[in-house]
Amino acid sequence: MKIHEVGPKQGSRRARKRVGRGRSSGHGKTSCRGENGAKSRSGYSRKGGFEGGQMPLVRRIPKRGFKNPFRTNWAEVNLDQLARFDTGSTVDPELLASTGLIKGRYDKVVVMGRGELGVALNIKVHRFTSSAAMKITEAGGTAEVLG
Repeated sequence: MKIHEVGPKQGSRRARKRVGRGRSSGHGKTSCRGENGAKSRSGYSRKGGFEGGQMPLVRRIPKRGFKNPFRTNWAEVNLDQLARFDTGSTVDPELLASTGLIKGRYDKVVVMGRGELGVALNIKVHRFTSSAAMKITEAGGTAEVLG
């Protein structure tokens, strides 16, 4: 046996449906597309949200208010949540996300001043409240603002 003699198992591959080749083929005239309508035309592709001519859901529901596309989503972390880390460790948004302190969609991280911080940490986030920055430096840590 040679590589050019190898083929698929008998009956495992079906011949493609050849449409539009006359009435005797069984797939002539309308080429298995039915009679009328958009689906019978060439180049048809149904748009997303199309509901068969019924008013689509996105147009039926009333629109209210304003959605700011440039909004910044802040993930908030309090000082009492940061007490779980070891002294001298560097806390950044990646570490906070991996430990589950921040979840979901966020653009930037802010540290808030609730609670006390008993360990000296090097914290690198996008913003600190004034009370949080003061408590971090009092505990012997550093508060670095990310660009």
